[in-house]
Amino acid sequence: MTVSLIILAAYLLDRLIGDPRWLPHPVIGMGHAISALEKVIRRQVRSDRGLKRAGILLPLIVAGGSFALAWALLHLLVWIHPWLSVGAEMVLIATTIASKGLKDAGMAVYRALQADDLAAARRELGMIVGRDTQQLEEPEIVRGTVETVAENIVDAIISPLFYALIGGAPLALAYRAVNTLDSMVGYKNEKYLHLGWASARLDDVANYIPARLTAAMLVVAAWMYKRDAARSWRTVKRDARLHPSPNSGFPESAVAGALGIRLGGYNVYHGVRSFRAYMGDWIRPLESKDIRHTIQLMFAVSSMFVGLCLLGAAGCFALGWVR
Repeated sequence: MTVSLIILAAYLLDRLIGDPRWLPHPVIGMGHAISALEKVIRRQVRSDRGLKRAGILLPLIVAGGSFALAWALLHLLVWIHPWLSVGAEMVLIATTIASKGLKDAGMAVYRALQADDLAAARRELGMIVGRDTQQLEEPEIVRGTVETVAENIVDAIISPLFYALIGGAPLALAYRAVNTLDSMVGYKNEKYLHLGWASARLDDVANYIPARLTAAMLVVAAWMYKRDAARSWRTVKRDARLHPSPNSGFPESAVAGALGIRLGGYNVYHGVRSFRAYMGDWIRPLESKDIRHTIQLMFAVSSMFVGLCLLGAAGCFALGWVR
């Protein structure tokens, strides 16, 4: 019950203030640690086989270290005073989620489109996606924003809350470390194919259950907001596994079906054109309002998950299973 209340407080804290730039953020520390470890490994290891073995060490050290540091800090604070530990756990969990940051990023693109400032919309989108945005027209800018917000409902909200529910702040931070590793070294290119394989696989495993849970909650959220919940469910069943990621297709297809739009298609990365499987049906053109509607679904799903945590904990408490 206490963990669920801490999760609620952490979620509300993130909704209220997000990640202030002046506050040191654990993910920045994780990024520095990953970069430093990569330099050490590349100085010592030259062969592909050696890099593949070293790739196993990266998540063990970074994710394991994040868990251990958080666990040690919380136990030290408990020894000083229990309420210090509760407060610290709330803040640490809040740093692992990014509901406000995701909303702000999406709305920055939306506002630029509403002002008919395509150059600004491209710049704002370029800050949250890896694809080239310099030549994109409005429908493709909307598509990129909707895909990013939908995908990150899992990575930036539901997954860290899911692991916080299981193992508190230490496990939530370990998940965030895995996710950060995947974003930095989990690429199937010449540079990271061997060093990043373990990080990429672990991220896939970590997001497996949260991604499917998110898709189910998006269908419910579509019904709540009088979107097409039935089409959302059908689209998930038909299209989710077409995505190159084993997890990202679930929230993206659920959103596409709910809004009656088609996601996926051709993207350009560093000048190279690539195709991503379509999610949903082209029932109508993409419009800037789809960004706002996706953010609405995001908040519905995140609030739903926190509510389910509280209801489940209250039920267990009433039955005497937990204290």
